[in-house]
Amino acid sequence: MNFDTSPDCAAALDRDDELRDLRQRFHLPRGQQRTEQLYFCGNSLGLQPKKVAQLMSQELKDWAEHGVRGHQNAQRPWVPYHEFLTAGSAQVMGARPLEVVNMNSLTVNLHLMMVSFYRPTAQRHCILIEQGAFPSDRYAVTSQIHFHGFSPQDSLLEIAPREGEDCVRHEDIEALLEREGNHIALVMLPGVQYRTGQVFDMARITEAAHKHGCLVGFDLAHAAGNLQLSLHEWGPDFAAWCSYKYLNGGPGALAGCFVHERHAQAAELPRFAGWWGHHKARRFLMEPQFDLIPGAEGWQLSNPPILAATPLIASYELFLEAGMERLCAKSGRLTAYLQFLLDETLTGKVSVVTPREPGQRGCQLSLRLHGGAERAKAVFKALSDADVTCDWREPDIIRVAPVPLYNSFQDVRSFVDVLAANT
Repeated sequence: MNFDTSPDCAAALDRDDELRDLRQRFHLPRGQQRTEQLYFCGNSLGLQPKKVAQLMSQELKDWAEHGVRGHQNAQRPWVPYHEFLTAGSAQVMGARPLEVVNMNSLTVNLHLMMVSFYRPTAQRHCILIEQGAFPSDRYAVTSQIHFHGFSPQDSLLEIAPREGEDCVRHEDIEALLEREGNHIALVMLPGVQYRTGQVFDMARITEAAHKHGCLVGFDLAHAAGNLQLSLHEWGPDFAAWCSYKYLNGGPGALAGCFVHERHAQAAELPRFAGWWGHHKARRFLMEPQFDLIPGAEGWQLSNPPILAATPLIASYELFLEAGMERLCAKSGRLTAYLQFLLDETLTGKVSVVTPREPGQRGCQLSLRLHGGAERAKAVFKALSDADVTCDWREPDIIRVAPVPLYNSFQDVRSFVDVLAANT
């Protein structure tokens, strides 16, 4: 990509951006020093699509006018409401509609998946995660190990970066599987490591783990809506994601879950069941015997929270309109431009922890400022005071995520200008 450091470069890139008008369909938070904040925090909470208010208003109107009859008579009937999200989530996840369902929250879904896919034995009882995994994932995994009567000291394996490195090498994952594969019941890794922004090669990991008889699940919290995924083709046993980051579902948005098609009819798998996983045509007959819905929907427990699902209708419409291929192409240009400007203007002051190779990162760059953690915290505060919204991860990382749905190349240039003025 041909970049330069002149202001004209950002302007030209924005003029050539075929997705630039999508920005106008989001609410950009107001700033104190500027009209709109420089918002680079879609990896933590995505912005609100403007259509959300209209959709939410309709649900409130239907509730007011129909009461309980809204389950059948609302403009979008509430009983099958989660199905309005199926096409969008299947396309964004690279899955078949049978393989996806929107339900619960991320950690709840991980627990439900581990009920089915973590089945430890005396010989094969370990779970493999990455060192420094997101705390909720680690808590969930260790509690599952305890629940089955094992000890994390014996049953939790953590793959770590090599000394002096920040990111895990895939060959080290494969080597660990060669050594310990016969003892590993489940490999559960992220699609994108939340702190470093490293993308894990999910196809490669799945193939290597299945070769050793391990089941495979992925936490896609930082991958969903950020990467071009092909879950069906890659073949993990399950995956789960939250929807409030790149998917712009709002705080507490309904999460999502993938279960590969080969498990669609697996009634023999242990699971925690609820009535929304029961055969749809007979759900309201209140039968005592559970008859699961084939596919991911068979893991549902309860009817979906309508108001927590509504924003995703607006968001998935935008994803379907833009297409993940075009969004990821723009994301690659935005992130490459950010990397270029950092290299040209802040070498010796800022290091990028995230891999430089485009295939090993999404839109997040994790920055480490030279001068120590206290200096970095001071710079982060200065960014915030200048209406730049990014986020901080202990002990010394500033995460910056130029999101292709609503960030511009001028945003990226302005961010680097503010960062340079405060370092």
